[in-house]
Amino acid sequence: MIVDLDVGGVLIPGLLALVFVAIFATVAMIRVLCVVGIYRLFARRPLVELAIFALIYALLVQHLPSIGR
Repeated sequence: MIVDLDVGGVLIPGLLALVFVAIFATVAMIRVLCVVGIYRLFARRPLVELAIFALIYALLVQHLPSIGR
């Protein structure tokens, strides 16, 4: 079982919460890449954004605490 969050009596799935964290981290990473100047080297920028999101989300899911086996 994946841990759910209880916000004011409303249960939010843990994976959904991680999606929002990954989106904010992706936006921050893209801004850093733009400031540094590395982002202009990529030909397919939307594909790079998707890849960064997928990597961040996978890392967050890997470290999500689980209950049970």
